[in-house]
Amino acid sequence: MGLGELMRTDNWKNEKHVPVIDSPDQVPVDEMFEVQVSIGKEIAHPNTTEHHIRWIGLFFKPDGDPNTYDVGQFSFNAHGESVKGPNEGPVYTHHGVKTMLKIAGPGTLHASAYCNIHGLWQSSKRVTTSEQSAAVS
Repeated sequence: MGLGELMRTDNWKNEKHVPVIDSPDQVPVDEMFEVQVSIGKEIAHPNTTEHHIRWIGLFFKPDGDPNTYDVGQFSFNAHGESVKGPNEGPVYTHHGVKTMLKIAGPGTLHASAYCNIHGLWQSSKRVTTSEQSAAVS
């Protein structure tokens, strides 16, 4: 069984575990653009010591390339843990991330996320490119 077969997916509007990728649909070639990945956009996901999102991974698969490239791995390590007990801690991380990247051509962004109770989830978003360039002399 491959890793992809272990990952669950659904419509993020119906399922709080699905990573949501927010980015432009089209970007200029080789110009930085922002990508945001979050969990629980429509239905809030808990962020407690007992039930939380542990990490989000972001990948890019260029069209015509057999390889998938690791854009970033983002860990969320504080969920209210404390010596006082669960959910008594002074800090909580939020399961969302913004990053910047540039791409040389069209492809697909893939996001994965891990819930400590409900396992692995994934989603994807197609991004096209334009030949527009910001480099003007």
